[in-house]
Amino acid sequence: MLDIALKVLELINDKGYLAYLVGGFVRDYILGIESNDIDICTNARPRDLLEIFENAKIPKEDYGAVTIIYKNIRFEITTFRREIKYVGNRKPVEIEYIDFLDLDILRRDFTINTICMDKDKNIIDILDGRKDIELGIIRTVGDSNRKFSDDALRILRAVRFATKLNFELDNDIISAIQKNKHLLKNISYERKKEELDKIFTGSNIKKGIQLIIDLELFDDLEIPNIKNLTYTDSLIGIWVILDIGVYHFSNNEKELIKKIKEALLTNNLDPLNLYHNGLYVNSVAASIKGLSNVEVTKCYNQLPIHGRNDIDISAHDICKYLKRKEGPYLKDIYEDLEKSILYGKIINNREDLIKYCLDKYL
Repeated sequence: MLDIALKVLELINDKGYLAYLVGGFVRDYILGIESNDIDICTNARPRDLLEIFENAKIPKEDYGAVTIIYKNIRFEITTFRREIKYVGNRKPVEIEYIDFLDLDILRRDFTINTICMDKDKNIIDILDGRKDIELGIIRTVGDSNRKFSDDALRILRAVRFATKLNFELDNDIISAIQKNKHLLKNISYERKKEELDKIFTGSNIKKGIQLIIDLELFDDLEIPNIKNLTYTDSLIGIWVILDIGVYHFSNNEKELIKKIKEALLTNNLDPLNLYHNGLYVNSVAASIKGLSNVEVTKCYNQLPIHGRNDIDISAHDICKYLKRKEGPYLKDIYEDLEKSILYGKIINNREDLIKYCLDKYL
């Protein structure tokens, strides 16, 4: 991955431009963390990059960024710039291209994300970001109030980085978050959910949740139930506990949330419940209740059937032995068979099932 990224830098350098890896990839490289998110900054303008890379594309919202695919890896390449004007406490709407790395670095969010690497793997650390990595601290680049008022999503990013890296927020950031947290209401639910999802899926989730509580972000994020959050390693389970309707979910997520809420009201070791709602839904519901997933998995694996196709008699057989044409009655018979097999009233083999149907339905 790194070698391919360095080759992209070399291709840009060969055309006479400066180019550096920057941000999270370099930070994680220093920390020994594997990363696939590679950003490049350069003094080449977007039109220059379009000439260097045949598949380069400029996103609809053009802030000096170009995306390319090189060796099946996606790179985002950004021209050195200054962000002059923001709207909605989120988006830069007026930028100015510049030619110097040190000025481009000043627009970035946190010092740990300002470290650069050139094509020879030399580290360029203009703002002592490496020192902050060693200290385990998150600091903004320049005035914290200005950074968060320009882009309020940086508040959640600060929490995410502190959570992911197990770093601490410096006092200036904490003070600025308190002053600007109300601006989170101006950020789209989609972008907030993206950051919250990353906080909730990290291995250090408890720290992230505690930071949201300690910084009193829950009201402005509209997740008041986080104060009573029961830990679960399922992201969708966390959203079930938070129980809020203002955030946007996919149809699949909505269906899972609905099923898990229903499963919370049932016995998650019950064979019929396990059969109909499946292992995942019942495991998440059980973990929310503080029950063991091991027992849920054991009970699920012991089910004699896991789906209607597992029943050892076909609809054709049922019709043949009952001497009836296919019809809606088959649905009722199959539901009876499912329940009877799951609760051990009959054994799931063809002969016993035929006898059961003949005795009950003929």
